[in-house]
Amino acid sequence: MVIKYGLEILKLNHFNKLKILGMKMKIIIRALFLLLIVVGINSCSAGDDTQNSEKISLFNGEDLTGWTINGTEKWYVENGELICESGPDEEYGYLSTDEKYKNFELTLEFKQNANGNSGVFFRSSIEGVKISGWQVEVAPPNHDTGGIYESYGRGWLVKIPDEKENILKMGEWNTLKIRVVDDNVKTWLNGEAMVDFTDAKIGEGYGFIALQIHSGGGIKVQWKNLEIKKI
Repeated sequence: MVIKYGLEILKLNHFNKLKILGMKMKIIIRALFLLLIVVGINSCSAGDDTQNSEKISLFNGEDLTGWTINGTEKWYVENGELICESGPDEEYGYLSTDEKYKNFELTLEFKQNANGNSGVFFRSSIEGVKISGWQVEVAPPNHDTGGIYESYGRGWLVKIPDEKENILKMGEWNTLKIRVVDDNVKTWLNGEAMVDFTDAKIGEGYGFIALQIHSGGGIKVQWKNLEIKKI
């Protein structure tokens, strides 16, 4: 009888231990399930801020709404294209966005006519025609289109490799993509990676985007399909 009673107690203790263990496992599984839900929500939010942000057109194809002309050079719309052309003063000129941008991906198309020395500024500010900020070069062949230049500062920060100078199609439509995130800038020309540059000073910058017309006269550049996606 004593042995039988002892066995019953052992079975009962074993059952209670299994029951407690099962309850603990349920608590752990529930906690893990809730953790996965939280991680999933955060991942979706992060995706919405980057990959799913919508592209916005910077140019409506009809007029210069959303832009400001700086200087006396010519900026006008013709056949749905944005045109910059040297004026009688043959000085620097800029067309800047009214909105400022920090992190973004910008894509656009350009065609150079005659001397196509121009550029795309980002995180910039301007007084008159003295612009501060960074420029992605748009220039004639063998002059580093896609490279990065700091205006009124350190000058050239990074030029493109010589073997990539043939990617530019002078007198034809070219596609330029610029991605700026914190202190890093990447550029692509006609689908080819041009530069990948990281710089602390760029990381501190904030300002508008601007198209440039270089001084010296004889310049005409056509632009179209200017689209930006905030990051």
